Amino acid sequence: MAQPRILLTRIDDRFIYGQDVELWNEAVGSNLVLIVNDEIVADSRKWAPMRVAAPEGVWTRFFSVQRTIDIIHAATPRQWILIMVASPADALALVKGGVPISKISIGHMQAGEGRRPVTSAVAVGEEDVAAFKELQKVGIELEIRYLPSSDPDPIGNLFN
Repeated sequence: MAQPRILLTRIDDRFIYGQDVELWNEAVGSNLVLIVNDEIVADSRKWAPMRVAAPEGVWTRFFSVQRTIDIIHAATPRQWILIMVASPADALALVKGGVPISKISIGHMQAGEGRRPVTSAVAVGEEDVAAFKELQKVGIELEIRYLPSSDPDPIGNLFN
């Protein structure tokens, strides 16, 4: 069985937001945006605004973490996939479940209690840092990049 064609996995807790996904989609050439998050899947009312914001001609699917693990290898060669997750924990669960992810782009993680800012758009807590360390340990390339045209921020900022 052929590997699914996952072009990029992106952490952005807003999922499909404004022009961001359009720019990322254009940059990587995906034709399927796969939103992977258990909470989003449980509330289909949240899907409509994301479908409207998705680039024209691009499929949008909403799967739980486990469903993604279960069916990603059934993806057809014509599916060029951009995976969007809300957190490093979801990304790590996918990797541990056998989803062939090689690179994760970190774009937006909302600030909040117990989280420290890494960039103007990314804040992390202890659990996030632990997940990022584990992802690096298994060979996943990490980058902090807001837009495809932006220069990446130093990845070491996640761990300082």
